Amino acid sequence: MTPSPPPAQLPPGDEPLLRTLTPAVLAVLVRRGADFAAAEDAVQDALVEAVRAWQKDPPRDPKAWLITVAWRKFLDAARSEAARRRREELVEEQPEAGPAPGVDDTLQLYFLCAHPSLTPSSAVALTLRAVGGLTTRQIAAAYLVPEATMAQRISRAKKTVSGIRFDRPGDVATVLRVLYLVFNEGYSGDVDLAAEAIRLTRQLAAAVDHPEVAGLLALMLLHHARRAGRTSADGGIVPLAEQDRSLWDTTMIGEGVGILQAALARDELGEFQTQAAIAALHADAPTADETDWVQIVEWYDELARLTDSPVVRLNRAVAVGEADGPRAGLAALAALDDTGLPRYAAVSAYLHERDGDTATAARLYAEAARKATHLAERDHLTRQAARLNARLKSGS
Repeated sequence: MTPSPPPAQLPPGDEPLLRTLTPAVLAVLVRRGADFAAAEDAVQDALVEAVRAWQKDPPRDPKAWLITVAWRKFLDAARSEAARRRREELVEEQPEAGPAPGVDDTLQLYFLCAHPSLTPSSAVALTLRAVGGLTTRQIAAAYLVPEATMAQRISRAKKTVSGIRFDRPGDVATVLRVLYLVFNEGYSGDVDLAAEAIRLTRQLAAAVDHPEVAGLLALMLLHHARRAGRTSADGGIVPLAEQDRSLWDTTMIGEGVGILQAALARDELGEFQTQAAIAALHADAPTADETDWVQIVEWYDELARLTDSPVVRLNRAVAVGEADGPRAGLAALAALDDTGLPRYAAVSAYLHERDGDTATAARLYAEAARKATHLAERDHLTRQAARLNARLKSGS
C-alpha cells in the first residue's frame, strides 16, 4: 500500500483542501473505469505529489490538478499489470486536459464505502480513508490500534468493494449508520472523529436531499454543542443535569434546531430526526428542572415505534421517571429484559435512588460499574456507589 503523506508535511492551509477534494478525485477515477483499490492508491500518490509540488507552484484548479496527476499515476501502475490489453484501452480513452468535470460522484463513494458486504469497522475505516481523506496513520491513532493493523483492515475493505459496480444506487440508511458510528467515537489521537463525522455529514447533506441526512446532521450538531460541559477538568463524566449550560455552544444549537425544523416540516419522520428532536428539547431547556420531559417521552414513543429498540425503551424509562415519577420509570423498566442490555443496572440504580431506596441504588451502581466497558463511565458509576454507601454508613 502506498504510504500517505503525514499531515505535518502539507503546505499551510492545504490539508483541509486536500481532504475535501480527495473523495471527488477518487470518484472521478472510479467513474472512468479504474478499480477502486488501484484508484485509491493512485489518489494517495497524487496527494504525495501535491505536497511536493504545491509549495513552489500552487495550481489554479487544485481539483483538476489532482485528477490529472492521479489518473496518470493510475495509468502508470496499470501498464505494469498483466491485463495490458484492457489497460491500453483506458490509455486511449484518456480525456483531454481541461477543467475538472462539474459532476460530483462523492455520493456514490459514500454508498460504496458503506456497502453491506463490509463489517461496520471496515466501513468506518474505508469511509474515513476514501471519503474523509485521512491517512492510515491518523485513522489508526484515532482507533488506538497499530498502523499496520489498520492498513490491513483498509486493504481488505478495498479489495472487497473493488469488484462492485459503481452505477447502482446505494442505501442512505447504511451510510448514515456508518457516519453515526464515526461520530460516537468522539476524540482520540490527533483526529477529532466527532468533528470529522460532522464534516462528512455536511458534505453528504449537500449531495443528497434527504430528511434523515438532515436529521443526523442536526443530531450531531446538538450533541456536539454540549461537548464542553460533558466532562470535568480531570476527564470525569458530568451528568446532563449537572452540566454548566453556559459552556454549551448556542450558535451550534441554533444551527442544529434550524436544520431539524426544516427536516420535520417535510413530514417524513425517521429515526435520526426523532433523536434530534429529543436532543433539541434538552438543549432548549435553560436548566435541567425546566426540561420538557413529557414531550421527550412522546418523542421516545415515536422512536420506539420506528426502531423497536430495547435501548430506546431503556432511555424512555428514564424519561418516564422524570415526567411521571421514579416509580413509573421503574415500572417501564420492569417491562424490559435486562439480559445483555447496556446500562440497565445504571438506569435502575438512578431510578431507585430517586425513589429513596438508597441501599438498592448503591448495590446497582456497583454492579453497573463492574459491567461498564469504558473507564470514564466505570469511574463515574463507582463514585456514585461510594457516595451512596457513605450516606448509608452515616445514617443520613
